[in-house]
Amino acid sequence: MPFDDTGSPGRKGPGRQPSRNVLGQPLQSCSQAPRTGFFRNGCCDTSPQDVGSHTVCAVMTAEFLAFSRAAGNDLSTPHPEFGFPGLQPGDRWCLCAPRWQEALEAGRAPRIVLAATHEGALRYCDLADLQRFAVDAT
Repeated sequence: MPFDDTGSPGRKGPGRQPSRNVLGQPLQSCSQAPRTGFFRNGCCDTSPQDVGSHTVCAVMTAEFLAFSRAAGNDLSTPHPEFGFPGLQPGDRWCLCAPRWQEALEAGRAPRIVLAATHEGALRYCDLADLQRFAVDAT
């Protein structure tokens, strides 16, 4: 699968632009360790096949990991058979935008990295909310 200079798959070619973050700038990497993203390339890039919209680069907290486990998505238990190490507080991970919005509404949203959050997250989340939870400058 081709990659552009941001590491995003499927974006290289004549007239194709790199993926953009919620600030309209080139999408930055979220995490290489653990390797995250729908394409497991470290970026919160998306495509029509990404029905969950794994577009929000979130910084894990114990509180959010417990919330996610209770909501049916255990992100902290390792699954080596799938190459998934399990997440720890402080890890960055591409969350599904609807799950981040759900956590926000429940008062459990983790902080996020705007530069690494794909503009597709704006279909589910307000930019003002994302900015309030940003760890990077807006």
